Amino acid sequence: MTRIELLYLDGCPNHEALYARVRELLSAHDVQATIESVRVTSDAQAEARRFLGSPTLRVDGADVEPGADERTDYGLSCRLFRGGAGLASVPDDAWIVAALEHSAD
Repeated sequence: MTRIELLYLDGCPNHEALYARVRELLSAHDVQATIESVRVTSDAQAEARRFLGSPTLRVDGADVEPGADERTDYGLSCRLFRGGAGLASVPDDAWIVAALEHSAD
């Protein structure tokens, strides 16, 4: 079964919307998965969890944003994603779907 982690900061206005969107995408693509919400509360946790900001979405341990595994700017901050439509507060649906498809392989 696919494992999804949604890492977030308290007060982040985007993690709940992303959680709902991920559930919609799972249903639309008939993927069985568990979604674990993980609250990050300290710089030490951010470093240990390789937290690039809130929200961070991982599928089977891999960040859905292409190239995120090369980044090291961990910390307690809001996260923006640079996608086809410019800056966004949540990752592109295409990235999420690609990560789900890759996990099914």
